[in-house]
Amino acid sequence: MSAYSVASAVVDPELPVVTIEELGILRDVTEDAGRVVVTITPTYSGCPALDVIRADISSALRAAGYPDVEVRTELSPAWGTDRITEAGRVKLAAAGIAPPGLLTISPRCPHCGSPDTQRLSAFGSTACKALWRCRTCAEPFDAVKPL
Repeated sequence: MSAYSVASAVVDPELPVVTIEELGILRDVTEDAGRVVVTITPTYSGCPALDVIRADISSALRAAGYPDVEVRTELSPAWGTDRITEAGRVKLAAAGIAPPGLLTISPRCPHCGSPDTQRLSAFGSTACKALWRCRTCAEPFDAVKPL
């Protein structure tokens, strides 16, 4: 299995329904003479899961037979929600987490699809999500903050 395939299958610790590739934080994977260099861009520079993501990438690659692994963090250009893949958006919605949409539109409810939603808090279960409630089905849900 290629180093890219291994790294791209690592799940995000805060959003375990998507991989780091689907979330758009996996930027590059290079192999040269047995050394693997993985470049990631966190959802924001203060992401508390960054150390876990680095460790998970290194662990997965070592378990797959790549003993020399370096995980680099690149902050520029910054990550944006446009980097989330379509597959990632579908998986987030299926897990009850509204994927980001346009900045001017409230997220649709991932449970019933209603656009009639209300933000309850700028902070959800993680720093990169906000807490919303659907006015139609009354279910609360997290929504990935658009950037």
